[in-house]
Amino acid sequence: MAALASSLIRQKRELREPTNSRPVAVKRKACPRGNKSLCQKHILVLIAKVRLCGGRQGRLDKRPDPQLKGVVTTLRCQLGFCLRIHSDGSVDGTKDEASPLALFNLIPVGLRVVAIQGVKCGLYIAMNSEGYLYTSERFTPECKFKESVFENYYVTYSSLQYRQQESGRSWYLGINKHGQPMKGNRVKKTKAAAHFLPKLIEGTHSGRRRHRTGQGACARACVCVCD
Repeated sequence: MAALASSLIRQKRELREPTNSRPVAVKRKACPRGNKSLCQKHILVLIAKVRLCGGRQGRLDKRPDPQLKGVVTTLRCQLGFCLRIHSDGSVDGTKDEASPLALFNLIPVGLRVVAIQGVKCGLYIAMNSEGYLYTSERFTPECKFKESVFENYYVTYSSLQYRQQESGRSWYLGINKHGQPMKGNRVKKTKAAAHFLPKLIEGTHSGRRRHRTGQGACARACVCVCD
């Protein structure tokens, strides 16, 4: 009897209370499959873009960044000639250090490895498998030169791609006594023809360029060859 009375009292109280005061359980709606697949698509697209950017960066690393100009220098051989690249892609030596054709971008492309690029023509100096220098519009492995400081503080540039097969002797960039480029496998590192003195171009002042001796780092090139 007491239980019946308690039940009736409870029912009366529920009728007196407003319906909006009762807590209503919130049911979570399941995300439609369509929306879920849309979210997944967005994620996949984002991942694809990241991978694509990474792939593009990898391809750009194969050649010097256009924004990375390195340092502008002249390369003066110990024999008195400055390396020079003509607009037609031919290379020789000149005793005119003020010539704009004798300016080079020395661009670091590795540990003590540089590319040599003519400022005026934008070409890379390269050495082929026979030791001949030639002009390259694009940066390739044949455009890489190892930069080493010799005992007399001059710098030598040897091909990173090729060397003497039997002895392992390096092939060097060199200019002979007539101001003509030499075949790499005929240039010895102990000879003056292979010794270059990079001079950093700091800027212009009153129409005159200021130089500072320094060790170079990069380039594009073109060269005629002679023995």
